[in-house]
Amino acid sequence: MLDAISWDTDLIRRYDLAGPRYTSYPTAVQFNGQVGSFDLFHALRDSRKTMRPLSLYVHVPFCANICYYCACNKVITKDRGRALPYLQRLEQEIQLIACHLDPAQKVEQLHFGGGTPTFLSHDELRQLMAQLRKHFNLLDDDSGDYGIEIDPREADWSTMGLLRELGFNRVSIGLQDLDPAVQRAVNRLQSLEETRAVIDAARTLQFRSINIDLIYGLPRQTPENFAHTVDEVINLQPDRLSVFNYAHLPERFMPQRRINSDELPTPAQKLEMLQRTIEQLTAAGYRYIGMDHFALPDDELAIAQEDSTLQRNFQGYTTHGHCDLIGLGVSAISQIGDLYCQNTSDLAQYQNTLATAQLATCRGLVCNADDRLRRAVIQQLICNFSLEFVEIEEVFNIDFRGYFGQLWPQLQTMADDGLITLDNERITVLPAGRLLVRSVCMVFDAYLQELNHQRFSRVI
Repeated sequence: MLDAISWDTDLIRRYDLAGPRYTSYPTAVQFNGQVGSFDLFHALRDSRKTMRPLSLYVHVPFCANICYYCACNKVITKDRGRALPYLQRLEQEIQLIACHLDPAQKVEQLHFGGGTPTFLSHDELRQLMAQLRKHFNLLDDDSGDYGIEIDPREADWSTMGLLRELGFNRVSIGLQDLDPAVQRAVNRLQSLEETRAVIDAARTLQFRSINIDLIYGLPRQTPENFAHTVDEVINLQPDRLSVFNYAHLPERFMPQRRINSDELPTPAQKLEMLQRTIEQLTAAGYRYIGMDHFALPDDELAIAQEDSTLQRNFQGYTTHGHCDLIGLGVSAISQIGDLYCQNTSDLAQYQNTLATAQLATCRGLVCNADDRLRRAVIQQLICNFSLEFVEIEEVFNIDFRGYFGQLWPQLQTMADDGLITLDNERITVLPAGRLLVRSVCMVFDAYLQELNHQRFSRVI
């Protein structure tokens, strides 16, 4: 069993840098316009030849209300009719993609994200799932990991019943904070009772896993009132928790301009919130998986981390990293073999392109040999907090110390500071360094020096 994380304020202050979250390497910042639909078709053919299993991500961008903190690709509208033309184009994309795959390739993982997927009507959800089942090999025995993001203000018992009927067995519930003053400051009024009702429905209907999202660093939050939120969430007993650091970047995300920056907690208060949250969750039996994620010990993510089989992709931590990930919908990202590609983030352009029977792929990247090597290194560190050099050497036919010789002084400094242990055989991220694992991964990022770090959130 991995040791519990330990809190070291001096270490955190020294290594709390701005950097990528490494849902991929290279990161999406490196995507370029040289990649298009031809590259995607080529990758899909390779996937078909090797019969790799699939993970599908479906992006539903619509929300009825704006949450000021949100940095997602979304469309705010009260007009539910706007979903229909989008779904028509989404169905075209499903057909165009699926005809390049083998019907026998199993869909081990499915996730609906947004936006708010339950913005769609019951009939629209039924039709969309019918199209996916028609064109992809979705599992019927409830053995797949089929999840959907839920806004409790947009779901009730009948909604949850429909989702279970359609094959979903995992839900991720946006909560963020329970304090009414904080909720008003970010324009997301959501009661504990609404959230509890959705969770009760999910448990009664035998959904396999419940995740709750929280955010610390929002306006009007204090260590005391956020600790109360965490206590209430612990009482709800979710299987997993995501506790995200709010990154205030109003120059990049227009809705954040409505947040009064004078009401944001200080860096010291944010650190206290995180420290108290870790203490509360640890005392309640949750394990720190990494990168803001916590899970109960019997959760699949915790078990995979124990077995050193945990992986990470654009959907976050996963036990399905061996699958080819196919993103469907506006702004959706695919990872198929060594190809990353992304659809346009412009809704009108997405719909207009598919109206001409063309895919909306607009940018991406094909990994080279160095990318694949560094991706494997970062994956091991961020998922398992350790890296055995011999494993990398055998797969990539390199001498690890020789290949990364220029990085050794930085790694040695981290070792001297107590972030990691370092010898000629392995790197191990110490309990005091696990909250800062992104900083360790950044050492191996060949592209980072070229980038403006203001594009990224801070580690803590």
